[in-house]
Amino acid sequence: MQKDVLIAELKKVIVGKDEILEKILVGILADGHILLEDLPGTGKTTLALALARLFDIDYKRQQFTSDTLPSDVTGYMMFDKDEGSFSLKKGPIFTNLFLADEINRTSPKTQSALLEVMEEGQVTLDAKTYRLERPFIVLATQNPYGSAGTNLLPQSQMDRFMMVLSLGYPDIDDEIRLLKDRHHDNPLDHVRKLVMKENLIKIQDFVRKVYVHDDIYDYVARLIKATRANDKVLVGSSPRGGLSLLRLAKARAVLYERDFVTADDIGELFISTISHRLVLKSHDNSALSKERISILNEVLNSVAKPNLKDR
Repeated sequence: MQKDVLIAELKKVIVGKDEILEKILVGILADGHILLEDLPGTGKTTLALALARLFDIDYKRQQFTSDTLPSDVTGYMMFDKDEGSFSLKKGPIFTNLFLADEINRTSPKTQSALLEVMEEGQVTLDAKTYRLERPFIVLATQNPYGSAGTNLLPQSQMDRFMMVLSLGYPDIDDEIRLLKDRHHDNPLDHVRKLVMKENLIKIQDFVRKVYVHDDIYDYVARLIKATRANDKVLVGSSPRGGLSLLRLAKARAVLYERDFVTADDIGELFISTISHRLVLKSHDNSALSKERISILNEVLNSVAKPNLKDR
């Protein structure tokens, strides 16, 4: 898999964010859900459209508002008087890439409609379960908590996101380029389909088979344990955090055309994977706050990396 080629396609619509684009690709190859915490207008929706085109997958978007109902997301059973029976009216969740736009602007009741589908890839309506087709990825966006009209996502839902990222604002040179690129043309029209849906599924299946040395398992376990022992943290990472970190590290190895995980894979993904899973004593509700990043850098520096050379 040509990492640089994939990133080059995404850079047609998102400029100056190579590191973030790489992590998003890793999240998709890991078959995980991604949360983008950003202010409006930073290109999140455009990125989702570009990803759908790059991987040739179906895409649907739901704008979450205060009056969005669970059935608006999952769908509902509708009675067909001609047939004399109920049939499923599918909601937008029945797709490959679901953009949950401004997810924290809707009610907790509607947010909870995503818990089952994000964990198990299925929707249960009227005691009947419907499996979603693979790949199934939730790309959600949220405004920083404290913005007008936002509701804090419950920890159980935050934990279902494999990673949290932030595009942020571009620097001045990238912003000038962005203005010029969109003056006469829509860069989305130039994003090519490089990985077909069937191949993406095969890659996601291969990611699970990537080799992990016992010392890497030990390293991840010690990192996760250290988040729970930090005196600034009320609740550390869940076991799901460690599982997600390993899956993402495997996906990064595949993106770098390796069949084994390194300690650097773990280190590069640790903050993005674990930050949103912490509950701090200071009640800091931003998933990527400076305090969270500082704490996790402390953890990384306090846990010795395994030396796997010549093994």
